[in-house]
Amino acid sequence: MTKNKKKAIPPPVLTAGARLVDTHCHLDMDAYGDDLDQVLCRARAAGVGRVITIGIDVASSRAAVALAQQHRGIFAAVGVHPHHVAEVDDRAYAELRQLAAHPRVVAYGEVGMDGVKGYVPLDLQRDHFRRQVVLAKELGLPLIVHDRETHAEVLAILQEAAPFPAGGVMHCFSGDAALAREVLALGFYVSVPGVVTFNNAAVLQEVVAAVPLNALLVETDGPFLAPAPWRGKRNEPAHVLYTAAKVAAVKGVSLDEVARQTTANAESLFGLAEGEQG
Repeated sequence: MTKNKKKAIPPPVLTAGARLVDTHCHLDMDAYGDDLDQVLCRARAAGVGRVITIGIDVASSRAAVALAQQHRGIFAAVGVHPHHVAEVDDRAYAELRQLAAHPRVVAYGEVGMDGVKGYVPLDLQRDHFRRQVVLAKELGLPLIVHDRETHAEVLAILQEAAPFPAGGVMHCFSGDAALAREVLALGFYVSVPGVVTFNNAAVLQEVVAAVPLNALLVETDGPFLAPAPWRGKRNEPAHVLYTAAKVAAVKGVSLDEVARQTTANAESLFGLAEGEQG
């Protein structure tokens, strides 16, 4: 007697003309080193026409800008992740400022605080977060914020630095609906990762239900946090479709409507050219 095999879950499908933006991916990482061109081809075939690739230190910020120069439909963000701020000095900040002037750079980040890994003392994370918030405002760029189990501290720093004329986004949102309301009050967007597709993601699904669609973005955070049914495998921009489909299900709207509105949101926040698709 043969065992029943699990049926493959068909991927969500956008109708002709509907497109998505993966607003947060790390395309320079080694996980994409062998097949980046195929990854980008799959994204285009799935209707993910634009990707923002994110810097986490000076070297990856350089790489993000280079990728954005090389590939149509890719844009860059530059900045230093809280895990890497111990490596940053004045020379690094000078280079980040220079990189941020590149026309393919559409945001500053990811920056913030992380209370989980403990790679860098929180006091040092806090100092560099404040410094990078100021720099992003000086540069007139939207801010991409990393916040992992440091909700109160991150929110306090953002509130003391407000207002943010260029706006911002709380990437890979991991708080509750009350935090989401505070983030929206700053004029920021809430970005939804593939975690929303997990069976144990009730709190994030409640956030998605509570936040207006015109304040949501979708992202992969690739190569991390692949959505179901890819959980545990490498994430890539094409998989943002599964995240958008879950947002659609939670909000009771069509996938195309989620694509239309989140794409409009990304264009508004990051100043993306409407016509440039990968």
